[in-house]
Amino acid sequence: MEADLSGFNIDAPRWDQSTFLGRVKHFFNITDPRTVFASEQELDWAKVMVEKSRMGLVPPGTQVEQLLYAKKLYDSAFHPDTGEKMNVIGRMSFQVPGGMIITGFMLQFYRTMPAVIFWQWVNQSFNALVNYTNRNAASPTSVRQMAVSYLTATSTAVATAVGMNMWTKRAPPLVGRWVPFAAVAAANCVNIPMMRQQELIQGICVKDKDQNDLGCSQRAAAVGITQVVISRITMAAPGMIILPVIMEQLERLRLMKKVRVLHAPLQVLLCGCFLLFMVPVACGLFPQEWYQPFVACFVVSNSLLLLPN
Repeated sequence: MEADLSGFNIDAPRWDQSTFLGRVKHFFNITDPRTVFASEQELDWAKVMVEKSRMGLVPPGTQVEQLLYAKKLYDSAFHPDTGEKMNVIGRMSFQVPGGMIITGFMLQFYRTMPAVIFWQWVNQSFNALVNYTNRNAASPTSVRQMAVSYLTATSTAVATAVGMNMWTKRAPPLVGRWVPFAAVAAANCVNIPMMRQQELIQGICVKDKDQNDLGCSQRAAAVGITQVVISRITMAAPGMIILPVIMEQLERLRLMKKVRVLHAPLQVLLCGCFLLFMVPVACGLFPQEWYQPFVACFVVSNSLLLLPN
């Protein structure tokens, strides 16, 4: 028996986006790291199915589950504004595998200055690629802006890490393990506003309840960008704050003292466990479209789907 798809809207959210839980479920779906392993043929099929569904031309015999899976793959791999296929490393679905490796090594190799500088540089380079891949088509970022943002964020992260490493030399070992988080948080506070300065200057699109354009709002842009900063720091915080405490205790075990080669792989694996939950939770902190009395309109900020790190 064929499913009735006459009233099916493939772009309608599966979960209530006005609630935090609904947004978390939504982002669990589209940031699923398993979609990174989808083949090019699967992704092309997903795009065709989504486009046909939008035009009401779904092939006979198509099931709702197939369309939902196609939309999941489409959202995970294609740019929401342009519809172009994004490079694998820059996709939000790659945040868990990519972030766990980089964060794990940042937390593991925090003692020597060369290692601190190298891994902070790797992290900001990864962030720059994510920024470029998820650039906002409505507010394009120039190559010069991206270069300045990259250099500033990298310099801020390295300077913070190096400075705090020197400052905490005589502090308890656990304090030194928290230095990478301080560097990442500082870089986020600089990088994101710089990357999206065009939105601060020109404002972002605001609409009324019927989705009619009302103009641009600089205040809404400032609120949206602040939310991005909060989300990105929240995403990193549990793993980079709690994991050092866990590793501090584990490294005292006799087995861990004997087999030091396990330290880095274990830290990477635990980072992945934290990020698996924190990526969708952080992305779901704030709604994509929200209503605020001070502007009396819905503000479409693209602040979470297009998360620069």
